[in-house]
Amino acid sequence: MNKQIFKYFLLVILFGALGNVAFAQKKKATKKAPAKRAATKRTTKNNLKSSVKASTASVDTVAVAAAVTPPPADTLPIKRVAKSLRRDAAVDDDAIRDRNPLPYENLRADDAVYRHKIWREIDAREKINLPFRYSADQDNGNQRFISILLKAIQDSTVTVFSNTDDRFTTPMTVGEVAKIIAGEEVDVPQYDSAGNLTGTKKMRNEINLDSIYKFRVKEEVVFDKESSRLFWRILGIAPVKRIVTPQGLDIGETELFWVYYPDMRATFAKYEVYNGKNYGARMSWEELFESRMFYGRIIKSTIDNPYDQYIKNYKGLSENTILQLLEGENIKEKIFNYEQDLWSY
Repeated sequence: MNKQIFKYFLLVILFGALGNVAFAQKKKATKKAPAKRAATKRTTKNNLKSSVKASTASVDTVAVAAAVTPPPADTLPIKRVAKSLRRDAAVDDDAIRDRNPLPYENLRADDAVYRHKIWREIDAREKINLPFRYSADQDNGNQRFISILLKAIQDSTVTVFSNTDDRFTTPMTVGEVAKIIAGEEVDVPQYDSAGNLTGTKKMRNEINLDSIYKFRVKEEVVFDKESSRLFWRILGIAPVKRIVTPQGLDIGETELFWVYYPDMRATFAKYEVYNGKNYGARMSWEELFESRMFYGRIIKSTIDNPYDQYIKNYKGLSENTILQLLEGENIKEKIFNYEQDLWSY
């Protein structure tokens, strides 16, 4: 009897253990299923967020790029000169394009015992000034002096100043310079291949560079007592042109703009001056100005000029151009005599 009770007890324990194992497995499976679904939801949510972020970033990048895109740059109505694809010279002239001007000697104000400002007008039609009109094309552009100035302005290597005064107070943009030298933009009709009008395009007439053949130079003459030398330092250069309004009103000759000469020295050092008589070497434009290898008649000075007038506005000289020329030579002689009178023989 006891053995049978013991057998029944073992069977009850065995069935209980099997039931616990089954219940535990069912509970574990039930817990894993929600966890798997939750992970699936989080993954889907993350994927949605990442895809939305990627789409938003792409749109923002395009918008920023469109906002940062600069407007088209202003250009001058000058002819572009194509560069040679081979060396257009029998000698190695690379060193010429790498030249740099020597720095100026420092002049102390205490040592300057004589200072005057002089304004000159260079006429390129005179024989000594004909290199200013040399019209050949080379790899660095057209060789006219006005072309060198305009190319430096086009390349933004020099700051241009307005002709409102000659003290370099008002900078100008390339577009403003283009408007001065070539006038306002005009609407040019555009046609297709069949001859039908398709629209208009704003353009400026290309400027005739040979129409600008006069230049004004502002300089200062200084006698330095330390070195006992008379220095001529050019301050600014301005092209001059006769201005006629669209209504036919002749305003007369006036400066188009001013450039600060010390800013242009590095550019002038890289351009050669035409010289048909020198078969060995040619000087640069910087050397031409520093060695005074040009002629310009004096049109204004600070010598005996309390009213700051041009010579042509002097009383009694406004109608006589010969006397104006002689007055300029008189000013030149005064400067020469001052230097000579300092020497004793």
